[in-house]
Amino acid sequence: MQAMKVEKGDGFHHTYSQDEVSSFCDHINYYLRDDKDVADILPLNPETNDMFVKVGDGILLCKIINLAQNGAIDTRAINVKKPLNIFNENINLNLAIQSAKSIGCVVVNIRPDLIKDRREHIILGLVWQIIKIQTTKMVNLKENPFLIRLKKEEEEIGDILKLPPDQLLLRWFNHHLKEAKSQKQVNNFDKDLQDGEAYTILLNQLDKDRCNLDGLTQDPENRAKTIIQNAESIGVPKFMRPVHIIKGNSKLNLLFCAQIFNACPGLTPSQDDYEKTKMLQEDDDPESSMDERVFKMWINSLNIEDGYINNLIEDMRDGINLNRLLEKLKPQTINWKNVKIPAKSRIIKVQNANYSLEQAKQFNIKIVNVGGVDFVDGKKKLILGVIWQLFRLDVLKTMGDQKDEQILEAANKKVPEADRLASFKDPKARTSHFFFRILNSIEPRAIDWDFVQKGETPEEIESNAKYVISVARRLGATVFLIWEQIRDGKVKMLAVFTASLLHFAEDYKAAKLGHAE
Repeated sequence: MQAMKVEKGDGFHHTYSQDEVSSFCDHINYYLRDDKDVADILPLNPETNDMFVKVGDGILLCKIINLAQNGAIDTRAINVKKPLNIFNENINLNLAIQSAKSIGCVVVNIRPDLIKDRREHIILGLVWQIIKIQTTKMVNLKENPFLIRLKKEEEEIGDILKLPPDQLLLRWFNHHLKEAKSQKQVNNFDKDLQDGEAYTILLNQLDKDRCNLDGLTQDPENRAKTIIQNAESIGVPKFMRPVHIIKGNSKLNLLFCAQIFNACPGLTPSQDDYEKTKMLQEDDDPESSMDERVFKMWINSLNIEDGYINNLIEDMRDGINLNRLLEKLKPQTINWKNVKIPAKSRIIKVQNANYSLEQAKQFNIKIVNVGGVDFVDGKKKLILGVIWQLFRLDVLKTMGDQKDEQILEAANKKVPEADRLASFKDPKARTSHFFFRILNSIEPRAIDWDFVQKGETPEEIESNAKYVISVARRLGATVFLIWEQIRDGKVKMLAVFTASLLHFAEDYKAAKLGHAE
């Protein structure tokens, strides 16, 4: 792997891959080629430090985040009119960092000043995470029910739901190798793909008319070239280069496999596939589903070692991740001798979950009529009830155990009388005006009032809810809320959102005073 060594103000040497820089530039150039807001800075030069320079105003990062998850950022909140002053650059970068967190990126120790300072390893690491989310977002059972066929005989559907996209891609790859009656197996995205033979067989199995097996008789370099050509012929965007295959770059190979899957998975969902995944296709409890999304966002933001959540309910069933979460929230809570990893049998899973629930009582949360068996059986409402209490405790930890009434009283003092709420059940909360006024009290420059609507129609309510979340993030606030929860007036989430804004207001004020000094 071609690497560059850089030394920055932190006194450490950091290396990064120029191969990855080149590929990511090609990727960005391809997907944003028609975006007028970045037309003045594209295409990026993949052979230079162009990307590190041009992410400095935050616009490009915001754009690729919306590629990863459409609508993650309300585009009205992005300052695109140039030239940008320092304040507008910083709020673009805040918006990008906080929104990246909301889609599952780990952004610990990433700050606007580090991006503007062109810390290459930090920027590249963030861009990698965003592009990975974009390219692998279809690799799951809900989007592609045929993946249920990759379940091993001894597994349950929950075991497949827990698998991250990279593991599903390896299974998918090996499924096609087996169908091609090949003896090859792919167990990683580096060494097993370096000679190109597995790619050649895979592409031929996916489309025999466009992708022949001639590459098997070629030397590795020419074989890699043929692989790239064959992949392009079935619709894979060009960002991979032959040298990346030969060097065995695991990140780029993962992205390449995902792009091949997206272009031509080689499987079509059957009625049987839909039946087996019916529970994923039918959302019979929208409120719980919204809570799942928020709690998953929150847990992943904590950067728990080995504790990344792909499917909240399934990932909690063996008790291991609940123990990890408790330990992260309060170190030395867990005696790991009492936790069995991995937990293969039902008995061990129940023991793990029971132990975690017992330890959770140290947090002064209510564990009533909930046992380890409920976690192992995937009882959604009971699991979400426990996670909700831990979530609320963590978000409000700096404010003490305040009741909703106390939070509202403090917030109403920052809001003009006309926009104050009688309670979090007040229908006025759904207009978002209350939250806009809190944010305005923090930083008047953050809101473009031309975008704020009356909130009288469903469309206006949705518009305001999406915009207010992005406004909060552009100031630098961590927001664990989705716009639908504002629309639906979800009292408990509105109270937590308000409390987090009040806490952020204090931090923002302290930071401004610090700069003034």
